[in-house]
Amino acid sequence: MPRPIHFEIPADDPARAVTFYRAVFDWKIDRWEGPQEYWLVTTGEGDEPGINGGLAKRRHPGEGPANTIGVPSLDAFVERVQESGGTIVAPKMAIPGIGWLAYCQDTEGNTFGMMEADPAAT
Repeated sequence: MPRPIHFEIPADDPARAVTFYRAVFDWKIDRWEGPQEYWLVTTGEGDEPGINGGLAKRRHPGEGPANTIGVPSLDAFVERVQESGGTIVAPKMAIPGIGWLAYCQDTEGNTFGMMEADPAAT
């Protein structure tokens, strides 16, 4: 059964947001060395319940946080989203060395991501 594996927090000023979340929750937040401006958020130890996430520059006004769900086949789940009345807002894209990602909206307008792990993604 697919589960949430990652969250993303959009920010108008990522540096300010990083400072805030470090101060409030003591989260470990490090700049990702990938091809885009992105910060990896570690919220706890690996043996504790919970998920880690990311922080990025807000892409459009009103963009809110999004959860990403791990799926075994991104193509199959994109199809399921569409068949169930949802929409694809950002089609399948590679996150190099991590996997394949797409963003969708449910029937209520909530945005979420779906990720298929694939270290060979380019």
